[in-house]
Amino acid sequence: MLTSRIRHVVEEAAIDTGSTAWLLISAALVMLMTPGLALFYGGMVRSRSVLNVMMLTFACLAVVGTLWVLYGYSLTFGDDVFGGLIGGLEHGGLRGLHETTVGPAGQRIPLFAFASFQLMFAVITVALLVGAVAERTRFWPWIVFVAVWVTVVYFPIAHWIFAVDGFTAAESVGGWLVNDLKALDFAGGTAVEINSGAAALALALVVGRRRGWPQHQARPHNLPFVMFGAGLLWFGWFGFNAGSALGANSLAATAFMNTMTAGATAVLGWLLVEQRRDGVPTTLGAASGAVAGLVAITPACGYVEPLGAAAIGVAAGVVCALAVTLKHRFGFDDTLDVVAVHGVGGLVGMLLIGVFATKTVNAAGADGLLYGGGLDQLWRQAVAAGATLLYSLVLTFVIAWAIHKTLGFRVDHDAESTGIDEAEHAERGYDLDSRPGAHPLTDRVQNTLSTKGT
Repeated sequence: MLTSRIRHVVEEAAIDTGSTAWLLISAALVMLMTPGLALFYGGMVRSRSVLNVMMLTFACLAVVGTLWVLYGYSLTFGDDVFGGLIGGLEHGGLRGLHETTVGPAGQRIPLFAFASFQLMFAVITVALLVGAVAERTRFWPWIVFVAVWVTVVYFPIAHWIFAVDGFTAAESVGGWLVNDLKALDFAGGTAVEINSGAAALALALVVGRRRGWPQHQARPHNLPFVMFGAGLLWFGWFGFNAGSALGANSLAATAFMNTMTAGATAVLGWLLVEQRRDGVPTTLGAASGAVAGLVAITPACGYVEPLGAAAIGVAAGVVCALAVTLKHRFGFDDTLDVVAVHGVGGLVGMLLIGVFATKTVNAAGADGLLYGGGLDQLWRQAVAAGATLLYSLVLTFVIAWAIHKTLGFRVDHDAESTGIDEAEHAERGYDLDSRPGAHPLTDRVQNTLSTKGT
């Protein structure tokens, strides 16, 4: 017993407490992005749909948080069992992690801290998909979709790009994108951004258009919600990107600065497009531009200099602002522009790594086209982006189609027309008429809860 305690004290002493603290704070910042996304999305829909959209987003914390412990971490970071495609189940229930540390000597962090950080990535990725089918989606079929999708789509793709050979143990084998293809993705351009954009397109195609779209264009009901949500997302993104350095170090500081820079220049790029196209800059455009820039810099933030980050931000702001018109041109109803912002923005960031990356920032990276690396890294980035897009698009379409045909994704016509919040949750976001009997279903539920409470 005494020997065990001494060994435990020695292991604790070997942990870099500063880096561990930063990683735990980063995990909390990324967790905050999900309620921030709920506000961002909630403000962009009509008032009669705000609770449903926020509920679909918030529920991802519960579903993914449970599955990650049961088997999600193991499938993502367990030792590879099939050609770089998926991890094993040896860490199901997070077995064997509580006393394990990772990282170089003198910079060790508890594996639980890393697992907690990566959990938040999985949550926010599937939550992003709510924007593709907002204002027409039933709650319980969505919960089933979340559980199946993270298992079949997110966990494998995250294994491909995040599971580095030898990270959790000297002999551990990881995913094919990062280890065999040598693609660069610092914080999730593939697993989070391109993945969510492709999945959003598949979902929108399966679930179909909102009634009356595109002839009737619904207006955001609460732009202050949108701006506040965007601010929370930006704030959380510092944890998302700088936390991916897995330490309180110079690389984290570089990622932090690049994140701020790209978000700023993307806002300007988006607003300039709006001014030229529509004649005015909008608050919705500023919020969307910021998110587009943050999306694009996510894979690149640990590999480029600040001027490269600025260029990536401008490119994302301009390209994503133009891409929002694609849904009208091709007729798919991606309600809140997940495809244009996350899918297209992720592609911009992944590809521009092949142009702006430099080993002076990160010796573990590569030199891009502008730094003498030629096209070598660019084609690797393109293959990684294409493989992610294709896998996510096809598998998401199959999963969504199966659920739509069996459980039914969409609410009925009356619920979609009169209010999805009351139909699905027996609640309203704004109860402006509090007279008894004004909302029979809501009143009945409240009376039931009051009776149970007494």
